[in-house]
Amino acid sequence: MSYTQLTREQRYQIYSLLKMGINQSQIAKNIGVHKSTISRELRRNKGLRGYRPKQAHQKALERRDKAKQRISKTEWELIDQKIKKDWSPEQITNKFRSLYGIRISHEWIYQHIREDKQQGGELYQHLRHPKKYRKRAGNGDQRGKIPNKTSIEERPEEAENRERIGDWEADTIIGKGKNGAVVTLVDRKSRFLKMGLVERRTKEAVKEKIIHLLSTYPVHTLTFDNGKEFAAHEEIAEALNANVYFAHPYASWERGTNENTNGLIRQYIPKGTDFTKLTSEDMSFIENRLNYRPRKCIEFDQPMLFLKSHCCT
Repeated sequence: MSYTQLTREQRYQIYSLLKMGINQSQIAKNIGVHKSTISRELRRNKGLRGYRPKQAHQKALERRDKAKQRISKTEWELIDQKIKKDWSPEQITNKFRSLYGIRISHEWIYQHIREDKQQGGELYQHLRHPKKYRKRAGNGDQRGKIPNKTSIEERPEEAENRERIGDWEADTIIGKGKNGAVVTLVDRKSRFLKMGLVERRTKEAVKEKIIHLLSTYPVHTLTFDNGKEFAAHEEIAEALNANVYFAHPYASWERGTNENTNGLIRQYIPKGTDFTKLTSEDMSFIENRLNYRPRKCIEFDQPMLFLKSHCCT
C-alpha cells in the first residue's frame, strides 16, 4: 500500500477529528485516504506535544525537500523530456519506478511544473488541462479576497485547546431564496450559542449583529470562514477588543463547533425555511433550547450552566 501525501488542509482536518476522539480508520474515511496513511502520518509527524497540524506539515515539507535532493539534475532533465511528450505526472512516477528504479512522487512533479511556470517556463502547457491547471491543495478562495486576514494557524493555543471561555466561531445560515440570514456564534469551550437575524447578508449587517450579540460576553478570539460577509473583521475586532482569525478556504472542519451547532439549529429551522417570517423571539427560543440541552462533549453539562460556572465576568 503506497503512502498518500497529505495536504495542509487534510492535516488540520486530522487534528480536528483526533480532538473529537475519532479513531484512525474513521479519520481515513472522512478525508478519503487509506488508514495506513493516517497511521504513518501520526507516527512520522508527531512532535513532543502530540500531533499539531502546522508542525506536522512543516516536518513533511522538510522531509520531502530532503528526499527531492536525491533526484539528480540529469534525472530531472529526463522527467522534463517526458512531460514535453505529454506524459502525465502519474505516468512518469510509475514508469520511472519500473524502468529506472527512480522513486519520485507525482506531487513532486506537479510542484516542479508549478515552479517552472512561475519562472516563465512552459511545462504546464503539456498537462491535459493546462488552462485549468492550478496549485493543488487549495490555491486560495474564489469567493473574493478579504484584506488583512490572519490565518487560523496563528490562533493561540488557549483557543485551539478550548482552555477558556471567549473563543468564538462564527457562521451564517442562509434563508430560502437567499432572503435573510441567521448569524450564529458558538463559544468553543462551553458550546454556548448566540444567534440573530439579518435582513441581508452584507458585511455591515453581519458586523453590527456580531458586535451586538457578543457585547456582554467575554471575547478573546473569533474564527470566521472566508465568506465576504466577514470582510469587516477589523472593525469587529476593534469593537470587541478581540483577535480575529480565518479558517482555510473550504475547510469547514476547522470551525467544527460552529458547523455542528448549525446542524442542531436545522432541527428548528429546516432547509427551505422562509427567513423573512422568522422573528427575534424565534432566535431566543432556539438559543434557549440548545443552551439548556445537555451536551455529551461537555460531559452532559448544559452550555448555559457551563458558561456561568466557568466564566468569571
